[in-house]
Amino acid sequence: MNRQKAFLLVLLFIVFLPWVGAAVGQNTPPAPATQVRAFDTPNDAGGSITITWKKSADDGQGENDVVGYEILRSTASGSGYQKVASVLAGEEGYTDGTVEDNVAYYYVVRAVDGQFSTDSVETGPAMAKAQWFNTDRTSMLVAVLIFSGLVLWFISQAKGGRQLYIRPIPGLAAIDEAVGRATEMGKPVLFIPGIMDMDNIQTIAGITILRRVARKAAEYETPLLVPTSRSLVMTTAQEAVKEAYLDAGRPDAYDPDRIRYLTDNQFGYAAGVDGIMVREKPAAIFYMGCFYAESLILAETGHSVGAIQIAGTAMPAQLPFFVTACDYTLIGEELFAASAYLSREPRLLGSLKGQDFGKAIFMIIIVVGIILESFGIHFLSQWLATG
Repeated sequence: MNRQKAFLLVLLFIVFLPWVGAAVGQNTPPAPATQVRAFDTPNDAGGSITITWKKSADDGQGENDVVGYEILRSTASGSGYQKVASVLAGEEGYTDGTVEDNVAYYYVVRAVDGQFSTDSVETGPAMAKAQWFNTDRTSMLVAVLIFSGLVLWFISQAKGGRQLYIRPIPGLAAIDEAVGRATEMGKPVLFIPGIMDMDNIQTIAGITILRRVARKAAEYETPLLVPTSRSLVMTTAQEAVKEAYLDAGRPDAYDPDRIRYLTDNQFGYAAGVDGIMVREKPAAIFYMGCFYAESLILAETGHSVGAIQIAGTAMPAQLPFFVTACDYTLIGEELFAASAYLSREPRLLGSLKGQDFGKAIFMIIIVVGIILESFGIHFLSQWLATG
């Protein structure tokens, strides 16, 4: 009888052994995360600390699998820890962006399996600080130095008397022809500096060209009309035209009433300018500045009165209308290059040439980068990446 009982006990032990083992395994805390490190996040503006670790041995191990990690933080070693974040299993790093600069912090990474948890060894102290220079943007520093160096070198060359070549811009070269045609026909010149205010760079470029047109009109004794859609543009245009007439030695011919303010309304301004075109029938019309939907309305009306038209804008959507309806069109950067082209001032010329050479270098780098990438060589694209 005793042998039968012993046999039954052994049989039951063999049958239930796996279940017992599973139950014991489920009640076992997970292995801790190891190699925990905390350090100031590199190449940042401060306010963050990066924590890295090697995941628990039970991370990805079936029934005892770790489900995630909790990041605990304290400002005192060994006590006062509080949870600041949780990450999923399989992660081996976290950036704590809620810290203060120049304060020492201690960290513990807690492995959690759903029932139990195990803390890692404490790491620290770690202190966040702002970096003076982001090494991930070294390529940008090199580009700025090259670009600035080229500009300064060409400015020095221009100041030294070297004649810097600038590609002829037909629209600017035709200014004298347009004003001369108006003089021969006994008709006025109409200059439209766009519809934006003086805080727009295209308006500033247009006023620069206006001064050249005004000086030529003063020399030829040709009336110059400048309708504006902003009061500040009107004031600036009056000063530019007045200075141009003084430079030409004809201050007595300057008439401020010819530089007029019409309205801030877009299509109200377009209607007003169209009325001037129909009544005055100018022989030369300049559109220099920022334009929107009114561009074609103005250019078509100018074409209908038989004027020679020269336009310039950096608005891509309006360029097709000007190209179609005008005799000459300054496209994009040609408008901004006008000041250097017309004045031949050394600083402007040197800056323009430096920009052109800088763009050429960057284009070469892009082409070389494309070729290297095609052959699986990635060092240039990786170096140019700004992170």
